[in-house]
Amino acid sequence: MKAKIPVYSLPVLVLTIIHLAEAQQAKKIPRIGYLSLGSASSSSPRREAFREGLRNLGYVEGQNIIIEYGYAESNAERLADLANDMVRLKLDVIVAGGTQVNLAVKKTTDTIPIVMANTDDPLGSGLVESLARPGKNITGLSSMSQELSGKRLELLKESFPKVRRLGVLWYTPSNSGFRETVAAAQALGFETQSLEVQSLEYLDATLLLATKARLDALFTVSSAFMTTNRKRIVEFAAKNKLPAIYSNEEFVEDGGLMSYATNISDLHRRAATYVDKILKGTKPTDLPVEQPTKFELVINLKTAKQIGLTIPPNVLARADKVIR
Repeated sequence: MKAKIPVYSLPVLVLTIIHLAEAQQAKKIPRIGYLSLGSASSSSPRREAFREGLRNLGYVEGQNIIIEYGYAESNAERLADLANDMVRLKLDVIVAGGTQVNLAVKKTTDTIPIVMANTDDPLGSGLVESLARPGKNITGLSSMSQELSGKRLELLKESFPKVRRLGVLWYTPSNSGFRETVAAAQALGFETQSLEVQSLEYLDATLLLATKARLDALFTVSSAFMTTNRKRIVEFAAKNKLPAIYSNEEFVEDGGLMSYATNISDLHRRAATYVDKILKGTKPTDLPVEQPTKFELVINLKTAKQIGLTIPPNVLARADKVIR
């Protein structure tokens, strides 16, 4: 004879199924997007800092969090498509680095929370309504890079007082930063040569133009585009023995001479704290935009020696980090 199923088995089975379904729903793994104007290799320092920040908060990629990566490979026209792809994935949060990238994501969605891993001027670019109450679905960190242009120019002048003709390398979308840089440079007595780069295809041609301009030094206006293509820029400066000061430490680590900035990798590491708070229920508009309080002077003495330059002792003594 077949064993009879007890009458209480069916309700127990139903309850078991309900509990399993609830458990699966409770264990839903958050999915976040990480969007960069650069390539996987050029974005590596920032991306790894962000992942480290997540690990410090208990998130293990592939286990209790999933990250979808998007790289525009220096092609700004791809940003809109990449942002749309992330929106279609219905992610829980999108992390974006650089003003242009954040603008592309913000234009694509007003519902998915956006964390600015870094941006030069969140207010001036229209990304946020205020630093204290940033807006509906966006918050994050400011690098204040454009505001430091004047200080970088002062350091360049102090380090190399004979410099007169200054090449200002800038990416077309960074027009306001270029104007501010030229005004500050001229106030310090520099003659400026505009070196505008409209897209990646124009970078080599612009650098070739710079070789014919009889420049004494090079200055790059801060942008994600410049950082993405930093190796080509620092190689050009070294080849032409040009003093140069840059908008973040990554340039110097890749052979650039000097930088004065906040630590961009640290900003990406701290972006993980914003992601954590949003995943736990805090609304982006209730998270104020964080501004840096510490700025670092980094000097590459190895590069200085290679191109025959001497950093004055008074400048060297103020360096927060020296690469020898």
